[in-house]
Amino acid sequence: MGNINYQDFQKLDIRIGEVIAAIVPDWSHWVMKLTVNFGQELGEKTIFAGIMHFYKPEELIGKSFPFVYNMEPKKMGPEGDFSQGMLLAASSKLIKPISVNGEEVHDKPILLTLSEKVEPGTKVL
Repeated sequence: MGNINYQDFQKLDIRIGEVIAAIVPDWSHWVMKLTVNFGQELGEKTIFAGIMHFYKPEELIGKSFPFVYNMEPKKMGPEGDFSQGMLLAASSKLIKPISVNGEEVHDKPILLTLSEKVEPGTKVL
């Protein structure tokens, strides 16, 4: 993987968002649909995350995580929804792969947590 310069890194707007709703769409075999609050100034965004095989929607509601806030929207699913950001997570190798629609999955997303509570919309430096 190649290096990026500091100016490239500065293009990322990473913010803390609080999950206020989470569902698994009927059409999904991988992603969960999150409604994320980024505070009064930035508002809410819909963000899809490939975590449904490892987390339940109710485990996420009310919790805060880092998100890439300024991702280009990406169309998701047949209903015309768009993902407007990206949940940041670490990747951990599974002891035993799981099968998802006949495909072996070897990694589990590990959600990043904060050591202290901060307001939604806080910039990650």
